[in-house]
Amino acid sequence: MTATAKAPAEPADERLLHTSLLRRLMGRPELGAVVGAVAVFVFFSFAADSFLQVSSLSTVLYAASTIGIMAVPVALLMIGGEFDLSTGVMVTSSALVSSMFSYQMTANVWVGVGMSLLVTLAIGFFNGFMLVRTKLPSFIITLGTFLMLTGLNLGFTKLISGGVGTKTIGDMEGFDSARAVFASRFVVGDADVRVTVLWWLGLVALATWILLRTRAGNWIFASGGGANAARAVGVPVDRTKIGLYMGVAFAAWVAGQHLLFEYDSVQSGEGVGNEFLYIIAAVIGGCLMTGGYGSAIGSAVGALIFGMTSKGIVYAQWDPDWFKFFLGAMLLLATLLNAWVRKRAEATK
Repeated sequence: MTATAKAPAEPADERLLHTSLLRRLMGRPELGAVVGAVAVFVFFSFAADSFLQVSSLSTVLYAASTIGIMAVPVALLMIGGEFDLSTGVMVTSSALVSSMFSYQMTANVWVGVGMSLLVTLAIGFFNGFMLVRTKLPSFIITLGTFLMLTGLNLGFTKLISGGVGTKTIGDMEGFDSARAVFASRFVVGDADVRVTVLWWLGLVALATWILLRTRAGNWIFASGGGANAARAVGVPVDRTKIGLYMGVAFAAWVAGQHLLFEYDSVQSGEGVGNEFLYIIAAVIGGCLMTGGYGSAIGSAVGALIFGMTSKGIVYAQWDPDWFKFFLGAMLLLATLLNAWVRKRAEATK
């Protein structure tokens, strides 16, 4: 009489397995950035006596928000596997169009704001359309856009305004209401909060909802993880990438309007080099250069690290020339920490 062999036990469904809090945290792309943000905060709390003052923290938040507004859509674009090197000058282009259209047409400034939105979205559509039609790397496409916008900003400003800056529009109809939307401030307790912080937090919440709760979020991760495989399962990769570039353009419009209504006029040469700050914030926040991984919250933490570092050096009364050194060091350390966290997370699955 032969014994009946027992059938091997079926593996448990991974969805039913209990996942510890530590393992879930290790799997979050922004974990390394959060650790870095805490370290930077503690460091400057001891290095600069005035860093913990309410007014100082308000200034830090403002500096973080001006970078964070752009870092959020840049992070989504990087998750989708692409870059945009035109973001810095696109912000300036948005402000220039709004200012010059309002001034030259002697119209309500809201007309210029609306025209600026259309033009800026068209630039984003151009970047995405050229990418999907030519199949050239996004580095080349957006580098070309960067150079074209840099020339257009200066050329058109000189042609229309006769100088390198726009005329002031502070006395035009609608200016006060537009400033309230894009460049106002309000008091919360003892803190002087800028409206850009609300724009920033709103964009972070919207982007996080898109990534984690919508079909479009799945498309973004799939497009960045492998465009050909995503197309094979029906993901509209081309439309997704064009939409991501237009999302970047929308944020550039918001940042550009803040620039205009904060200072009344705009210098045509501004914005060059800021595109690297947006990318750095996204990378520090956990986005991979290869795409398919990252989060909007991480980009916000990366922008916060930028704000704390840029203002912390000032409050510590150090030479501000050291800022770029610290920024580069943080980029390397955050990237190494993110890579280590990701490997540990994959090893524990």
